[in-house]
Amino acid sequence: MKPDARFAFGHPAHAIALGFGAGLSRHAPGTAGTLLGWALGWLLLDDQAPALQLVVLGVAFALGVWACGLTGRHLGVADHGAMVWDEVVAFLIVLVVLPKTLAWQAAAFVLFRAFDIVKPPPIRWLERRLHGGLGVMADDLLAAGYTLLCLSIVKRAFF
Repeated sequence: MKPDARFAFGHPAHAIALGFGAGLSRHAPGTAGTLLGWALGWLLLDDQAPALQLVVLGVAFALGVWACGLTGRHLGVADHGAMVWDEVVAFLIVLVVLPKTLAWQAAAFVLFRAFDIVKPPPIRWLERRLHGGLGVMADDLLAAGYTLLCLSIVKRAFF
């Protein structure tokens, strides 16, 4: 089933899982979801206390487990490509760690998308082992971790 706007906004879980419509993008919905995460990072997390950022991220992750699990069941595909809340939350996690500069965030965007698409080990392994909403959300956490690891190596080596 290819979800449409009626499906996306017909249930709160669908709206969240599909990134409030970002996942309906005909081309590269994961990229659209990551861009939504980037925008939300600037709007919601910029200049917030670290404790508040952790609360927001924890709530967003928990909502994602619920929303992606339910939406995947309704779509009949556990990790449907239109579900992009996992990209949103994972990229928000990356943003709270990075310097607040366009260059670092753009580099993170490119790296995160590459890791999310290529799924180097153990991402694919984890994807096959965890099911439901937790499985949908967890693989992108690893892509975020790879992104932060690469950027920390660059920072250590060159800055």
